[in-house]
Amino acid sequence: MTEIKQSFDQLGYAILPAFYSAAQVDDVVQSIEQRKLQRPMNVTVDLLDTGERSLLGLLSPREIETLRMKINDLYLDMESVRELALSERIAAVLKDLLGHAPALCNSLYFEKGSQQPPHVDAIYMTPKTDDHLIAIWVALEDAHVDAGQLEYYPGSHKIEQLIFSNGNRHFVPEEMPRWHSYMDSEVERHGLKKTTFFARKGDVLIWHANLLHGGSAIADPTRTRKSLVFHYFSEADARSLDCKLREANSCGYWIDRPIQEVPEAAFNRAEFEKAYLAKYEDVANAVQAGQFASGTHHYEVCGRAEGRFV
Repeated sequence: MTEIKQSFDQLGYAILPAFYSAAQVDDVVQSIEQRKLQRPMNVTVDLLDTGERSLLGLLSPREIETLRMKINDLYLDMESVRELALSERIAAVLKDLLGHAPALCNSLYFEKGSQQPPHVDAIYMTPKTDDHLIAIWVALEDAHVDAGQLEYYPGSHKIEQLIFSNGNRHFVPEEMPRWHSYMDSEVERHGLKKTTFFARKGDVLIWHANLLHGGSAIADPTRTRKSLVFHYFSEADARSLDCKLREANSCGYWIDRPIQEVPEAAFNRAEFEKAYLAKYEDVANAVQAGQFASGTHHYEVCGRAEGRFV
């Protein structure tokens, strides 16, 4: 535990090799696959290439199979996912690093690399108290070099965080170019070097909420990089925010809350999809054959130009 804490305090991260067994990881991956096939209406997804938010149940099976997405908050009703996030072993480590019992506040499932530019979690999920947020990344398979690796800057958690015009460290969208410029200059000033996490199945990376990290470019789009990311507030912060806490074990909690809101446009899109496929049998057959991801995809590529409508 001393080595883990030293690495976390000095570098902003700690690696726990083969922390979870291959069998446990495979069980979780299989349970998520089953969840996807069910296409539930209580699981939100963010489509990474378009920035749209939707529900698994509003996407076609082909879209779920092919689109690059982030599946949110499976921890809310999947015990196997919660077990990875809050097993007694990992909760004890997190409690030691955080200085408080961890309260799981979200989970993110990726099948592809995020390709997200370098960022710090604390500006998006800003804790009420500084340093009362921590995160882990669980490798669900060996990460191939061409699949878009997780990258981070050791020691970057010590960079003094920029204060936005709102008077705190929670991001203001239009001020993000200034934030990126500031972080780039601080990385250069401190001589920090980017490191790649060559993860193996079952490995866990723990990082400080102010650690600068992101995802490298995907060189081979056919490759997956399955992973689960978990974020935790401190129990103290969660209670002060009146969160509904569920006890996982003697070391940790999870926050029971509604799923994230989905815009009306996602429901309108689903209605269009249903009507479009019902009207055009040839399109429905093409989608079924895998020629298009969805009716909406067909409409955007050629249906509009062909004068098709619903």
